[in-house]
Amino acid sequence: MKRGLSGLASIASTAPLVGLFGTVIGILYSFRGCGTARWTCYAAIVGGIADALVTTAFGLLVTVPALWFYNHLSNEMEAFDIEMRLASLEVLNYLDLRLRRQQHSRPY
Repeated sequence: MKRGLSGLASIASTAPLVGLFGTVIGILYSFRGCGTARWTCYAAIVGGIADALVTTAFGLLVTVPALWFYNHLSNEMEAFDIEMRLASLEVLNYLDLRLRRQQHSRPY
């Protein structure tokens, strides 16, 4: 049941970094374009940064649901694990009690 959780955790933890990387690359291109632009440098930087921030927004858009699903599934699996442990203890207690009753009811 835990097979896919590591992939989901990896997506949730790396998506913001990928978005940030895209933002940094976009800002670098906007500064590079500032040197070759015929219009004001301010307009070149602002337009480039606005475009670059789109990658950060997409990174967060991927991260938030992935992290939510990861936490939800982790909690569900933890609850399932607890239920299975309790059920196995009940079965073992039942079998132990039944075995003890059989031992006491046998004639010697």
